[in-house]
Amino acid sequence: MGMSSHRSTGPRGSTIQDAEGHGRTPPGGTKKKVFLVDDHAVFLEGLAVLINGSPDLVVCGQSSTAEDALQKIPDAMPDLAIVDLTLANASGMELLKNLTLRYPELPVLILSMHDEAVFAERTLKAGAKGYIMKHKAIREIKSAILRILGGGMYVSEEMTDRMLKAVVVTRKVASLSPLRVLSDREIEVFEMTGKGLGPSDIARALHLAVKTVETYRARIKEKLNAKDGMELRQLALNWVYGPRLPGDELSASHP
Repeated sequence: MGMSSHRSTGPRGSTIQDAEGHGRTPPGGTKKKVFLVDDHAVFLEGLAVLINGSPDLVVCGQSSTAEDALQKIPDAMPDLAIVDLTLANASGMELLKNLTLRYPELPVLILSMHDEAVFAERTLKAGAKGYIMKHKAIREIKSAILRILGGGMYVSEEMTDRMLKAVVVTRKVASLSPLRVLSDREIEVFEMTGKGLGPSDIARALHLAVKTVETYRARIKEKLNAKDGMELRQLALNWVYGPRLPGDELSASHP
């Protein structure tokens, strides 16, 4: 996925630069520009209408895939990107990491259907400036965008409280969600397994060898104490579409 290396400096500057500091001045206008990445067309359209209805914000581009986003973002010159964590045949986490690496001053706000208690901290560590669960996006998105453009970070009040408590309280490993023992790549494989993809399909989607995917699946089975592939698929299916994994004390919210 070749692309030129431009990025937005956001609210702190008016040039589009790459990691080496080369830049250009964007066209005139005072509205802050937002780029949207989501593979749900109806949700994407609604989000665009909501953002464009704000007097100080405008949607400068949209993509439904990570590859398309990486191609369009340099020319769109956004001040902020909003990325769905789960994209068709791709990973929003990998896109986040790519954007953070290529455009370190472009803030990224993550949207997700998955429990922020499991994923918010992961995405923040990967470079995101905020995390919103999709069922809260309509009422919180503008506040999140403006806070991030102002140089801050955004998570829900509940997540803020949880993270602050984690600073002063040592949590026992046994009390943590089983998903916390999985690496980012293992979670991608686990999620795709829950969506019904086999090892070959997962390998193609993630550009990996089938043998590598099988290795990841073996590690996941061991970490989640699944006795065989059938139980692993059931656990993954439940996590993607239904109740949380047994032993997961963290509350889940699936739209």
